[in-house]
Amino acid sequence: MSGLLAELKQGLNALNLEISALQQQKLLDYLALLVKWNKAYNLTAVRDPNEMVSRHLLDSLSIAPWIKPIIGRFLDVGSGGGLPGVPLAIVFPEKNWTLVDSIGKKVRFLIQVKLQLNLDNLQAVQTRIEQLQTDTPFNGIVSRAFSEVADFAEKTRHLGDSQTHWLAMKGAAMAEELQQLPKDFHCAANHLVKVPGCQARRHLLILRRTA
Repeated sequence: MSGLLAELKQGLNALNLEISALQQQKLLDYLALLVKWNKAYNLTAVRDPNEMVSRHLLDSLSIAPWIKPIIGRFLDVGSGGGLPGVPLAIVFPEKNWTLVDSIGKKVRFLIQVKLQLNLDNLQAVQTRIEQLQTDTPFNGIVSRAFSEVADFAEKTRHLGDSQTHWLAMKGAAMAEELQQLPKDFHCAANHLVKVPGCQARRHLLILRRTA
């Protein structure tokens, strides 16, 4: 575990992200749960804990600078094993996080994570995103799972408004995808994101609604 902690600390420094020792430990405790449950629940194709530090923890936290200024409630769509929602909920305890997935075993894992890590700011919901309802629009809607940004925008439009930030984590930002956005959405920003220990290109697209 000391090797994982050293790798995590090095990655956090590279991201200029300062978090407490307790938060660092919670990130590693989450990783341990992910490794344990993955054997039976197939939560991620990544099996090596060292690889998980970069591919999962640091990748999720790479968007922290754009999460930080958004105040309020966040939604993680298609959260699966809790990425990026769980690491972000650990680092931003003042923000409320709703993690949604349609697969029961994944939501059961997320509930276990919430209980064992005492994440009072996190809730896990099993439903299809199209069926999720909210009385108050979310301030931020995040996805690491949608293949098409237009699909992401269309299926979550009822959960946000003109004040909402849609944050789509992408392996590559393709102009063709953005051209398919619904007419009342636009790409407000396209950030090239560097993930420590990961050579692949990563982008963060920030979408806004005009109406």
